Amino acid sequence: MTEQTQQERKPANKRKDQSVSESGFATKAIHAAQTPDPTTGAMVLPIYQTTTYAQQAVGVNKGFTYSRTGNPTVQVLEDSLNILEKGQGGACFGTGMAAITAVFALLSQGDHAIISSVVYGGTPRLCNMILSRYGLKFSYVDTGDVDTVRAALSPKTKLIFVETPANPTLKLTDIRAISEIKGDAKLVVDNTFLTPALQIPLDLGADITLHSTTKFIEGHNSTVGGAIITKTKKDHEDLKYLQNAMGLIQSPFNAWLTLRGLKTLDVRMKRHCENAQIIAEYLEGNPKVTKVLYPGLNSFPQASIARRQHSQGHGGLLAFELKGGVKSGLKFASSLSLITLAENLGAVETMVTHPATMTHAAMSKQARLGAGITDGLIRLSVGLEDVDDLIFDLDQSIKKATS
Repeated sequence: MTEQTQQERKPANKRKDQSVSESGFATKAIHAAQTPDPTTGAMVLPIYQTTTYAQQAVGVNKGFTYSRTGNPTVQVLEDSLNILEKGQGGACFGTGMAAITAVFALLSQGDHAIISSVVYGGTPRLCNMILSRYGLKFSYVDTGDVDTVRAALSPKTKLIFVETPANPTLKLTDIRAISEIKGDAKLVVDNTFLTPALQIPLDLGADITLHSTTKFIEGHNSTVGGAIITKTKKDHEDLKYLQNAMGLIQSPFNAWLTLRGLKTLDVRMKRHCENAQIIAEYLEGNPKVTKVLYPGLNSFPQASIARRQHSQGHGGLLAFELKGGVKSGLKFASSLSLITLAENLGAVETMVTHPATMTHAAMSKQARLGAGITDGLIRLSVGLEDVDDLIFDLDQSIKKATS
């Protein structure tokens, strides 16, 4: 930093007594709800690996009675995510699918839910194969088209479930626009791909925001987990009841690992976005690539929504197709050296997935094609490696796949 820059740099105009919750995102990700241990002064939160808690007398305790109902380590993660998502309460679950299950458990027999036609394959599998047996009705529509959503609404519609960006085509939904037409239905937004570092659904009109914390939140391929943050205390109380009654809880150790990952969320997401933008532009300029889907490209069909809705960047996920279709795509995935073929996303390591045969294999081919998930589509989760090394690996694999 130059002497002139040092002189020009002035402290932000903030109150002397400002709380962490009023600070910037990076500060909140490190400090919100994560304070030194009052007993020992330890800077890192302890793992409370316990089943039960000693009580002072019948009905008298220190806030915890049994770890299915509540655990100190898990509660700090719930509180931290709630602060980052600007909610009224957070609840953490054993997996992302456990969190999704809890959301749909808010419905009653005969209720109707609208679901984005492009979602993680486990969501329609849960709804079509299991929840439909209990009298719930589901419609899969293009939630990127407000008129289509409006046409699908009925008096029995109690839930609208949206992924934006969607998995794996990155299709966007205008959260504000859907919130203005939803009526009494709860708008649930899966914010896994962007995290609160890049998008705050509750600020845009959503009632509930949801994460697979397995992905960018934890960020190190070390855990599985899920989280739900609500706009109202009533929804939070209902979900905490379901969490306890159904046993869909997060483990203390996984919560502790997720809290460790959360502290670097801001800086990680910035690098994910930077690398993904460079790689998307490289792929778009490669003559052997027929299509690239990334919200940061001007060619992206919903680029205007991305610029309006994404606060600091467009995430670390992109999708593309090669000349030669599925045959070239499969050969590409098998020719990589540095990049890993794996069923996950959002970690520091770059990973590639073939959705038609991996993450979305549970969907029928007709449903996949209708959602734009072609047999040759490749999903790339861009990690934090040196971008030149990633491009080198992509380039050599593309040449092998298309030769």
